[in-house]
Amino acid sequence: MMIERIVSEGLSHNSYLIGDGSAAAVIDPRRDIGIYCEIAEKNGLTITHIFETHRNEDYCVGSIDLSRRTGAWIFHGAHLPFAYGNPAYDGDEFAIGSLRIGVKETPGHTDESISLVVIDSAVSSEPLCVFTGDALFAGDVGRTDFFKDRLEEMAGKLYDSIVTKILPLGDGVIVYPAHGAGSVCGGDISDHPFTTVGYERKTNPLLQNGRDEFVGRKIAEHHYIPPYFRMMEHYNQNGAPSLSERRCMDALSPEQVNGVISAGALAIDLRGPAGFAGGHIPGSLNIWKNGLSAFLGYFAAYDRPILFIDDFNENLPSAEVQALRLGYDSVAGYLHGGIGSWYRAGGAVGRCGTCSVTDVDPGDPEQFILDVRDINNRRSMGAIPGSHHVYTGHIEMHLAEIPADRPVLVYCDAGFKGSLAASVLLRHGYSDVTNLLGGMAAWKQAGLPVEDGAA
Repeated sequence: MMIERIVSEGLSHNSYLIGDGSAAAVIDPRRDIGIYCEIAEKNGLTITHIFETHRNEDYCVGSIDLSRRTGAWIFHGAHLPFAYGNPAYDGDEFAIGSLRIGVKETPGHTDESISLVVIDSAVSSEPLCVFTGDALFAGDVGRTDFFKDRLEEMAGKLYDSIVTKILPLGDGVIVYPAHGAGSVCGGDISDHPFTTVGYERKTNPLLQNGRDEFVGRKIAEHHYIPPYFRMMEHYNQNGAPSLSERRCMDALSPEQVNGVISAGALAIDLRGPAGFAGGHIPGSLNIWKNGLSAFLGYFAAYDRPILFIDDFNENLPSAEVQALRLGYDSVAGYLHGGIGSWYRAGGAVGRCGTCSVTDVDPGDPEQFILDVRDINNRRSMGAIPGSHHVYTGHIEMHLAEIPADRPVLVYCDAGFKGSLAASVLLRHGYSDVTNLLGGMAAWKQAGLPVEDGAA
């Protein structure tokens, strides 16, 4: 038998191909499905089953395209009316060679969530591993905040699912979750590629006490919900558009870039904060390559083309695939020759201020200090004295709280989210914006004063 984990960069999403004999199953496939076919072909396997542990919120699933290409059957939890595939109920079992894949309904993250228990019948009748989707992670459990009017109910369901369905499988059973560290689908997922039931029983902070404390902690959690989640929920229940007809990105000249921006395209500058600050196309947003999956969904629209800008265009394949995984199919193209071609063509250049922590005077009455970190980081790490908080992804919704007639100093954890927030402000007409390079990490390293971020 074989189990292969496929990690999607940026999303911290894990999908899996599990095979035995000549058959294989794919669990929670991403939208760009080529990797599953390559693995199957390399190992002489035919993909016969596709399982979705739940209707995902943070990326487009690729089940329909993968089924069309392989003829595999699609299965997902029965307690949501999907427009495609087949319902799977608690106790259902599927054969993949000598493997037996059993379904356990594990609601809580969503109503239709399932976990998949694998038994290698050629060896034993005991469970070998379980694919837990977004129910149980390494060091964490799934979010339960998507149903605002059912917070206590969903948290209770998740506790019951873990305690009555997953933990009884046995301490030695390997746990393969749908997400790893950095995913927006958890709060503090450990950086482990897999875990075990016993390890989580002993070390997972949320499983150390009873049901009441578990429910209370889940209700008190704070998570952000990017706007694009709504489209992902729609696509993943009704079927996302196929990628089979997708056209390649166009290489655009500086003149063409001007044209598509004037026509409404959103320009995304993929460079780091220093490169963006030194000179960028006015109106572009600075979302670094590894931040696209986390932040593109706050600012891009599904009816508006996207344009990518980079130094030497080495990051374009990654940028495009990250956009496609979020359902952004309208990619107008990229600046041919990178930002250097824009400079050589004499295009207008925007700039963003930068500074180090030694340049900051927290007592300057003219300066508005803006903290754009996750509120959980502000509360746990403290804040620069006198700073105001607006999360990076919510900047456009809170412009009225940020004065445009004063110098604005933006800071985050290390400078990347700060540069994105600064680019949003510049795009909206703010003229005096400075990004603190190194962010709060540099501030604390320098031993500068910190105030309570929970105040």
